[in-house]
Amino acid sequence: MSTHWQSRAATRPRTAEAVTLALPFAAALCGVFLTRVVMADPPAVWSGLVLSAGACAALRRRHSLPLPVFAVILLGTMVEGALGYLMTPLLMAPLLVAQYVVSACEPRRRMTWYSAVGAAAGVVVTALAGTTGHESVILIIVNPAAWVLLSAACGSYIRVRREYAAASAEHAAREREEEARHRVIQERMRIARELHDVVAHHMTLADAQASTAAHLARTHPEQALGIIGKLPEATAAALRELKATVGLLREDSDGGDLAPAPGLRQLPDLVDACSVAGLEATVTVEGRSRRLTPVLDLTAYRIIQEALTNVTKHAATRTARVRLSYTPRYLTLTISNDTAPGRPSPASGPGGGFGLLSMRERATAVGGTFHAGHRPQGTFEVACTLPLDGNDDGSDGSEGSDDTDHDGLDVHPDESPAT
Repeated sequence: MSTHWQSRAATRPRTAEAVTLALPFAAALCGVFLTRVVMADPPAVWSGLVLSAGACAALRRRHSLPLPVFAVILLGTMVEGALGYLMTPLLMAPLLVAQYVVSACEPRRRMTWYSAVGAAAGVVVTALAGTTGHESVILIIVNPAAWVLLSAACGSYIRVRREYAAASAEHAAREREEEARHRVIQERMRIARELHDVVAHHMTLADAQASTAAHLARTHPEQALGIIGKLPEATAAALRELKATVGLLREDSDGGDLAPAPGLRQLPDLVDACSVAGLEATVTVEGRSRRLTPVLDLTAYRIIQEALTNVTKHAATRTARVRLSYTPRYLTLTISNDTAPGRPSPASGPGGGFGLLSMRERATAVGGTFHAGHRPQGTFEVACTLPLDGNDDGSDGSEGSDDTDHDGLDVHPDESPAT
């Protein structure tokens, strides 16, 4: 049945039910009169009319009681065969409908084929009992059995299609749930990385400034006051970025004015903030600078920010070197600092901070690579390679050397930059 007729039947259930009962009854009447026309000594017409009407009336309960209705209609059809009616598909129309319903609705598959085989055998036996011996064997045996089995096969096919559709819908629902759960987890991780980078960086700088001011308060009070005067700038920057990040979680934030995400253009401000906290960072750009996508620009900025934050917290020296190396296909970030010999490195992860984990997740999220560890030259180095769009030839106007250092690191990537 086409979708059009299915929709019309759903909107007019009584009309659809009346048509469903009228069509088998009309076919059965045609079968009764066909027997009267074909056979030389036909049975009484009234018996076929009564049995056909009773079979079609029983079809009204075919969905609630499929097996009992099928048994009643099969019994009536066998009586017709015993009376001498020809077992044509027209006369057996109510039985074929009942057999189809049983095969399509009965959850026990064995019962479906047991009923079909039993109905075919019963119709054939009664047809043989009521025959006069002049009819064709195909008409008596093969024809009724084939129609009953064909009806059972059609019903079984419809049941299989329904089960497959239900299983596909359930599988699709599970996939949607898994996809939604995966997206929620990814969003939680993204928000956690963003909050960690914002809070850890600015709070670390504020702590370093406060510690430096307390150290210089007695010997160099003017410098201490200058550092304290710049302390609100670090806390205000932290609050601004924290508000922008948390604001993304609010439903009414789509129409608000949010500050743009930071990128490499804010790198000079980051270096100035680190210098106030006592960390001297130098930035070197190699190759031709490229215009980055917003996601890649934010990723590069956050990795440099977190690496400098780790240097501020853990490094023995107060200097760091940042190198940005551009090639046609990659942007390589290298942040290194000198180490103190013999100083242990605290483990990263739970209890030891999430800086390296956050940087690695950011790099891999955009298809890049990340390495961190001690170098033989006595430095700790964070190296990250981010893929660029090869079709983007735009530049921001800065030029540099074309030499790029691609030395790899043979240390464990989970080492933290504590020196």
